[in-house]
Amino acid sequence: MRLARTVNQQFGLFDRSRQLPLGQQDPEERHESDVGARSLIYVGDAETVLRTLPDESVQVCITSPPYWGLRDYGVGDQIGAEPSLDAYLDRLIAVFTEVRRVLRPEGTLWLNVGDGYTSGNRGWRAADRKNPARQMSYRPPTPDGLKPKDLLGIPWRLAFRLQERGWYLRSDVIWYQPNCQPESVRDRPTLAHEHLFMLTKAERYYYDQSAMIESTKDGRRWRRKRTVWSIPTEPLNEAHYASFPADLVRPCVLASSRADDSVLDPFFGTGTVGVVSKELGRPFVGIEIKREYALIAAKRTGLREDQVVAAG
Repeated sequence: MRLARTVNQQFGLFDRSRQLPLGQQDPEERHESDVGARSLIYVGDAETVLRTLPDESVQVCITSPPYWGLRDYGVGDQIGAEPSLDAYLDRLIAVFTEVRRVLRPEGTLWLNVGDGYTSGNRGWRAADRKNPARQMSYRPPTPDGLKPKDLLGIPWRLAFRLQERGWYLRSDVIWYQPNCQPESVRDRPTLAHEHLFMLTKAERYYYDQSAMIESTKDGRRWRRKRTVWSIPTEPLNEAHYASFPADLVRPCVLASSRADDSVLDPFFGTGTVGVVSKELGRPFVGIEIKREYALIAAKRTGLREDQVVAAG
């Protein structure tokens, strides 16, 4: 009670009658079955499926597209396997142009995208003894203007292109991963962070600041959330790779949507955005090109088989 009063006095963020952050609900008031009934997972290409969705039909998009040249998902025409960096960025721009169309005027995009290094024109990548999943039978060539060993700078290249196309680039959150993958590299620091960009469709947008608070290090008071979030990755046995952690998704859902608002993830993977959205009383739309992952997502979110829809 004292803690809730302290937060309320600092920011005026709490509903005094319930002592819950605004935008959150008691568990008994979350109608998860109803929310689940209004949710769907599409199996297909993200851009293709997005073109079928109505204008201004979702409140927030939270997503992490496949990284360029870092993993082979074994699906034809997959994003991330393009022969050039420009081709990869062009495909993502096409997807997020459609995302912008389906967002409400006050909507927000939370975008996590990873970086990488040039291949030195090697056409393959050997397994790392500390990270066997990195092995690939192909690697794209070094982009024009870059050198062997260069950091590609993909997150900012994409963010600037989106900004040029009308998106408002509002924040760059550093997702620090305390349990990051070890690397065998000996001539640079081990990569332990990724970027999470907050982009909006308009200058003014919905934002619930009560979802973006954190305690100070001494635990004695609350403050507005800073832009470095320390959140471990979460392994998922079914998919054999680390999935989007729920703790990364949750504040984005709460800050950028109200109860019953629709949440979109066009690169749904195994469905963490859906799991969190349903938990918080938001119906969701997921798009996933790999049917195996879509079925895992359906199981995790409690969707019926007829709610997993094949595109086309």
